[in-house]
Amino acid sequence: MNKLNNENNTPDKIVKTIISAEERDKLTPDQILQDFLNGNERFRNNNLTHRDHSEQIRKSAFGQYPKAVVISCLDSRVPVEDVFDQGIGDIFVGRIAGNFVNEDLLGSLEFACKVAGAKLIIIMGHQHCGAVIGAIDDVKLGNLTTTLSKIKPAIKMSQNYKGNISSKNEEFVKLVSENNVRHAISTIRSKSPILKEMEDNGEIKIVGLFYTLTKGELLFVD
Repeated sequence: MNKLNNENNTPDKIVKTIISAEERDKLTPDQILQDFLNGNERFRNNNLTHRDHSEQIRKSAFGQYPKAVVISCLDSRVPVEDVFDQGIGDIFVGRIAGNFVNEDLLGSLEFACKVAGAKLIIIMGHQHCGAVIGAIDDVKLGNLTTTLSKIKPAIKMSQNYKGNISSKNEEFVKLVSENNVRHAISTIRSKSPILKEMEDNGEIKIVGLFYTLTKGELLFVD
């Protein structure tokens, strides 16, 4: 925990460094995942790491060695770096309404892992996702229509749900959101031989998470 200096109300320790290639390369995917989960606990306890962003900007300008890549929804209530308490240069973030994976994001994931060396892929859905709700309601609006169609497989995966199949049923929306994460992970494994091989070799780990807007906590999606 960062302790505050009583005289000027500033933390005793401010992180000014960025992660190096050597530091990142020593970490395993499981260690990185645990680091992110620990960061989420700090986030939920209002104990984020204090960082000198100006210094980190200068130090990261000529190279980056991120530990992980997160595919998240566009939603403004999901501040990815803060959710995991990560700093500049620590994490690649891909954001798209509905956190699905298409050809462009697959290429981005391959760059992040195979080229840049990230060891963890997180697909993160979230509570009360407007894109998921829009897909359930079959919303039609310009290019958004095509975007929401990418979530339809998750709705199909959820048809055995025994309750009210409606966007007004929060439990059903959560199920579709979780299945949307599962479908994204399945897409990665089936459409990217590069990432599938890296996962099979233990070079990377692919994880699904569900973020709760009400508590800021992360739940694993099996």
